[in-house]
Amino acid sequence: MHYKIYSKNCHIHFIDIECFITDIQADTLELQLPAWRPGRYELQNFAKNIQQFEVTDTNGETLACKKLTKDRWLVETEGISSVIVRYNYFAHIINAGSSYVDEHILYVNPVNLCLYAEGRINSPCTIELELSENQKIAGINTITHHPGSSVHLLHFDDFYHLADSPFIVSASLKHDFYEINGVKFNLWFEGNIDPDFERIKTDFSKFTQAQIAIFGEFPLPEYHFLTWVLPVPYYHGVEHRSSTMQVLGPDNQNFEELYIDLLGLASHELFHTWNICRIRPVELLPYDYTQENYFPTCFVAEGVTTYYGDLILSRSGVFNEAQYLKELEVCCKRHFDNADNAAQSLVESSWDLWLDGYTPSIPGRKVSVYHKGAIAAQILDLHIRKVSSHTRSLDDVMKQMWEQFGKPFKGYSFQDYQVICEEVANEKLDWYFDVCINGRESLSDLLNRYLQLINLEMVRNEEGMLCLIKTTT
Repeated sequence: MHYKIYSKNCHIHFIDIECFITDIQADTLELQLPAWRPGRYELQNFAKNIQQFEVTDTNGETLACKKLTKDRWLVETEGISSVIVRYNYFAHIINAGSSYVDEHILYVNPVNLCLYAEGRINSPCTIELELSENQKIAGINTITHHPGSSVHLLHFDDFYHLADSPFIVSASLKHDFYEINGVKFNLWFEGNIDPDFERIKTDFSKFTQAQIAIFGEFPLPEYHFLTWVLPVPYYHGVEHRSSTMQVLGPDNQNFEELYIDLLGLASHELFHTWNICRIRPVELLPYDYTQENYFPTCFVAEGVTTYYGDLILSRSGVFNEAQYLKELEVCCKRHFDNADNAAQSLVESSWDLWLDGYTPSIPGRKVSVYHKGAIAAQILDLHIRKVSSHTRSLDDVMKQMWEQFGKPFKGYSFQDYQVICEEVANEKLDWYFDVCINGRESLSDLLNRYLQLINLEMVRNEEGMLCLIKTTT
């Protein structure tokens, strides 16, 4: 599949797509637009943003085409070997998972707007872009460009690769990079910001090295941090196979506050390069873009990642103790103030992400796989450290998850995760999974018992506000 992406009406936020499909040998062809995107486990119905849609042969003759579902089409191709699918996509929302176009920028998350032909999802794909002289492309590792030509060709191993590779085209992109162990980490900034690249490279290098130290290697030869700073308050990031898209704001706020947000978001999303992009639940391997992909272990994918995102910043010296405790306190507040007595367990809320995981639910229903998941991860980490006299930790669990499932890229089950945790702890952990993962009772007292190991205590002050305080040994 080959795609041309451009915009005839960027001022009203429409992206135009032409998809060329060749070597057709059947009398019908089914086309599918993804119903959801990696990193957000809910149906998003991208097809609602398509205004015009037609399929022709290479002579421009319109082919018979009908919808089978809300985002799947059947094309009559008897005697036809090649087709061109032309449609447009309304791209007017700015966040880390959507697509957007105006007179100044083209931001494409291909999973939103690139359809695929049934049976071709594992075939190589290309995207063709035409750039003006001063525009740059951010986010893609493999680009073919012949000097003197305005056409740039983006190359992808298959549709899964393409769907997980967002990019920005803009004349105002700011770029720098750092290298660790031969891996190039690109820093791209769009928006009203003048990045202090030396400071950013220093801090990013520290937490990147600390994460690589856990797993022993980085999965890719090149990586991209894409950051778009908006004039309005925003905080959103999405992990991808070889990049992260991050949207932050407002651009006029205290820069130190914005910078702390940038560090926390970037560390979290980089950890996903191992944990979910490669260490993936068996239920998500491969992705089925036509429907929900239910799985019970998002407390590993997001909870463990949330825990490590800030812990790594502390461990690497990017955050001082006060900064780390503030982030830890925020995580505890978000869970214990909002969902301490929720009816669902972490497993149940992992499963129901597809139902209401990203929107407010009825009172007392769900827990956050991010916040309670991070608290459960901290309890497990501190327990392993305690029973092993600090010779092992959750680091060893994640390293084993990488070696057994991420590196060979085979899916893991809930049971696989429990087995590895027990191997590292060198004891059965039924109590932990019964209480912290499958249980519904408050983790407040249990967490406090483990926080004592690192001289912390969670208390409520006279106003009832939850606080983390240092204790004496």
